[in-house]
Amino acid sequence: VQLQASGGGLVQAGGSLRLSCAASGRTYNNYYMAWFRQAPGKEREFVSAISWNIANINYADSVKGRFTISRDNAKNTVYLQMNSLKPEDTAVYYCAATGQLPRATTMTWSYDYWGQGTQVTVSS
Repeated sequence: VQLQASGGGLVQAGGSLRLSCAASGRTYNNYYMAWFRQAPGKEREFVSAISWNIANINYADSVKGRFTISRDNAKNTVYLQMNSLKPEDTAVYYCAATGQLPRATTMTWSYDYWGQGTQVTVSS
């Protein structure tokens, strides 16, 4: 499966952005999807994940209450609505997918496919 992330940009603190990740290739509906992010000089970290049937959703503590993950299986797309953005949210955001039930949804090694990343910059 190929993943294409978009929607990043420059926004002031307190603002909002919505990221999209469009999937193509194999059957998308069965895939567990996630968003990770990587700031300069830091390791890639988990942001949020969503199961294929939307029954399971989880968030990193740092974004809980501000970010919302969703998916539209008809459009083969997963979204990340980001509100109340902070400068510390600045990073390259990556979408990821796996066709297996992840052993650990927050770990990068659980995912087999990755998008190219989209830059999010939050100014103070």
